[in-house]
Amino acid sequence: MAELIKLYEENPNPRQVEKVVNVLRKGGLVIYPTDTVYGLGCDITNTKALERLARIKGVKLEKANWSFVCADLSNLSDYVRQIDSSTFKILKRTLPGPYTFILPGNNNLPKDFKKKKTVGIRVPDNNIARALVAELGNPIVSTSIHDEDDIIEYTTDPELIYEKWQNLVDVVIDGGYGDNVASTVIDLSEGEPVVVREGKGSLDIL
Repeated sequence: MAELIKLYEENPNPRQVEKVVNVLRKGGLVIYPTDTVYGLGCDITNTKALERLARIKGVKLEKANWSFVCADLSNLSDYVRQIDSSTFKILKRTLPGPYTFILPGNNNLPKDFKKKKTVGIRVPDNNIARALVAELGNPIVSTSIHDEDDIIEYTTDPELIYEKWQNLVDVVIDGGYGDNVASTVIDLSEGEPVVVREGKGSLDIL
């Protein structure tokens, strides 16, 4: 059964953050807050965890389109081919923020993502999410937790999330109520921005 851990966004307790990261390092799945909806994630380098995530989401691992959640833009060159200055300016202007950017992947992608031509990069404006990634030392592969109820597309109450997911994941972080609007997804892989999904992030940045 999952552990429910309370963290405060203004000042996430480092000891608790370390505890969650240890779970991630051991292949655990963690539900955590972002600047949009709650995310479900695991360590990008842990194949067993990635396979578990794929099973829960009912997708084949090689076909999954998940985001790489980073602490800042310094991880970018680890997984993304060199990008032009106008693309970089958009990233710099909007991140951290409620956006997912699709960018061209490079040859350093972890083995489970080798066949991917593009990757979705996310730097949430949420101290808990970024503290987890910074402590882990590499991105968290992440997907949103959907609700079966069409009216509430995303679950926002951490205690209800815990009730529903406690037997599927290892940790649920209670970081307060989440939002119910997902990130705006923008494809920058071909240079010209293409809006894939309009969400919380404003399109005025383009």
